[in-house]
Amino acid sequence: MGYVPHGRHLIAGDRIATEATFRSEPAEGPAHDFSVGSPDLVARACEAAESAFQTYAATTRDRRAAFLDAIADEIEARGPAITEIGAGETGLPAARLEGERGRTTGQLRLFARHILAGDHLDRRHDVALPDRQPQPRPDLKLVQRPVGPVAVFGASNFPLAFSTAGGDTAAALAAGCPVVVKGHSAHPGTGEIVAEAILSAIGTLGLPRGTFSFIQGGRRDVGQALVQHQLIRAVGFTGSLAGGRALFDLCCARPDPIPFYGELGSVNPMFLLPGALASRAGSIAAGWAGSLTLGAGQFCTNPGIAVVIAGLEADAFVAAARAALEPVAGQTMLTEGIAAAFRAGRDRFAATPGVQEVLTTVSDRRGAAPCLFATTGAEWLANHALGEEVFGPLGLVVRVRDADEMEAVARSLDGQLTCTLHLDPADVALGRRLMPILERKAGRVLANGFPTGVEVADPMVHGGPYPASTNFGHSSVGTLSIRRFLRPVCYQNLPEALLPGDWE
Repeated sequence: MGYVPHGRHLIAGDRIATEATFRSEPAEGPAHDFSVGSPDLVARACEAAESAFQTYAATTRDRRAAFLDAIADEIEARGPAITEIGAGETGLPAARLEGERGRTTGQLRLFARHILAGDHLDRRHDVALPDRQPQPRPDLKLVQRPVGPVAVFGASNFPLAFSTAGGDTAAALAAGCPVVVKGHSAHPGTGEIVAEAILSAIGTLGLPRGTFSFIQGGRRDVGQALVQHQLIRAVGFTGSLAGGRALFDLCCARPDPIPFYGELGSVNPMFLLPGALASRAGSIAAGWAGSLTLGAGQFCTNPGIAVVIAGLEADAFVAAARAALEPVAGQTMLTEGIAAAFRAGRDRFAATPGVQEVLTTVSDRRGAAPCLFATTGAEWLANHALGEEVFGPLGLVVRVRDADEMEAVARSLDGQLTCTLHLDPADVALGRRLMPILERKAGRVLANGFPTGVEVADPMVHGGPYPASTNFGHSSVGTLSIRRFLRPVCYQNLPEALLPGDWE
């Protein structure tokens, strides 16, 4: 094996072991022991981050951009070792991890270019008008400033792109905020090797040691202590609705509440309008099957719901979806717990009155094979639980009576990361009718596509109304994500010598 984990926490450059340990549960290959985090270690990491903040926040954009590029370089230098340990821990194929590594380093480099241009700063200036009547106007300058130390929680389903050096960490570091990461126990070795890459970049650039710390998980008290520590000023989280909501409530209950940027889940409904359904039922079904089973369905943008108007075309779509899903083999899930939750969700659907089993499969202890169910619009509207996420390759077709009931289903949705319209030119009128509803429900609205595969780009929004995320005004992907860890400060009549360097 190319990289053997040392199993220690990395706090302000120090590798720290604890007596309490937990053992990893890899899909294949050897297990390793890792130190368990504690509130005391959290306090040490947060204090180091606060000590580093003033210096790191004052670094030039050139220097921070060089830091982000250096992290990308260090990750790429460890590429084969990261793939090897990541594949063993998660069961994800090497090609998927290599693509995710490229996404992670590409995002770091994108953020480096973005902050060099100063686009994240939203600088504004109204010059003084001393002769204005009846009152003179002062000189006013606005610039975005870093908020302080940020806590980041690694995600189970993206061991690279949404974990140790993923989007939240990259955004906070780009903004000028030190980061304390709580690693995910599903892939502790992967988290460790990436944390080592970040520490190497800190050493290369000579940045404060407290700019980054990495604490392994193992117990809930670590996460609780992290979001409640008085020096943490914001939190980035990708994970389950239950876990995210618990942490969000802790952030709100603090004596000084802080923002919790949680991405919590979504069923990402697709609406198949009549013209598209009549002309392309088979191809849409095949594309849906591919998106639904990609990565064993373990994507937050997995399109779990397809809404169609009942009739022969809808029947053809269901038959085509079944035919496309049936030969898909079972896939290894990220953890045994996630696989168990998938089976529980599948069994819940199978036992729900008014839900028809179209395709059910048997899954082993850590595997998942695709399942397909169908129901009516009336049953959907009467049973809110049908709209709850099942994390894995499970699809539900909702047959509605007509366009009115399709609109009612759209209005009934909780907040989503994405909503999709499949439409032909003849469907534009119905599409216009649905759009004012869907854009209030989701952060991204697609046409004639599938939501898996979130482009890392300036216009991307990966977020949405609750429960898709806890703050609908921001994104956890793309350059807009940097703004989560900045706050506007207005400088009135300040001399140039006192303005922050980012003003220039």
